[in-house]
Amino acid sequence: MKVLLILALLLMIDVSAEPVNKSDPEIDRKNLLIFFKTQFPDIDFNDYIYGALMFSEDAKAQYHSIMQFPPFEDDIDRGEKIWKTPFKNGKHFEDCFKSQGFGEAAKYPEYNEREDRIITFEMKINECLTQNGEKPFPYDDVDSMGVLTAYARKLSDGYLTKVVISSSGSFQRYFNGRGLFHKRMGQLNLSCASCHITHAGHYFRDELISPAVGHTSHFPVFRGGEFLFTLHMRYRRCMEAMRATPFAAGSKEFNDIEFFHSFLSNGLPLQSSVYRK
Repeated sequence: MKVLLILALLLMIDVSAEPVNKSDPEIDRKNLLIFFKTQFPDIDFNDYIYGALMFSEDAKAQYHSIMQFPPFEDDIDRGEKIWKTPFKNGKHFEDCFKSQGFGEAAKYPEYNEREDRIITFEMKINECLTQNGEKPFPYDDVDSMGVLTAYARKLSDGYLTKVVISSSGSFQRYFNGRGLFHKRMGQLNLSCASCHITHAGHYFRDELISPAVGHTSHFPVFRGGEFLFTLHMRYRRCMEAMRATPFAAGSKEFNDIEFFHSFLSNGLPLQSSVYRK
């Protein structure tokens, strides 16, 4: 019976099938959580913020030890300096956000009804820059957008992810992102879902594969404590690993994927700018 249940749930998240319950992404999300629960019955929901580290108490202990004195604090400090440096007109980044930016990252991405597109937290930052007469930052530049969001997203640490889907337009963006997440591509004919849903918890070479739920709660990450990756930079790296031509950071495709991907983590607390192997 358990095997049949797992197979049924896999059909509902199959990489090639049309989504079941297309009118209700929440049912889609809950079915995925049920599937993961059958795979990892002893894992607490809140532990999904640790990614693959959640499979090992020893790995989690090492992570917490590193995070006591993270080797990338200087990068976060650089981001704080950018955040607090006034624009030429005297205003600051915090003036573009409610509550001076605290908790804001947990609400993104969000759907803009008037423009029929997804707005990410990074896009909101660039919107803030242009509205105040400043040049926007490249979405894949570590030294500007990277370090800035490494700090700015930490203002939302502990806030629960709350991506809202409430209109036909937002539903379409969700399913567009879902389709791209499940789309096989590249010379290896793999999809994001191939690894992070179907084979989550399995070994690839000598590393455990993390589940899709919880991914977006901790970006940017510092891999090996040195290399900063924003979420879109990581998407690009995954596509390159599949030997596919990656979409551009900040592209419509990645924005839609992030919208779907982030919705999967609704209810999980943000813990940004963390160490990953």
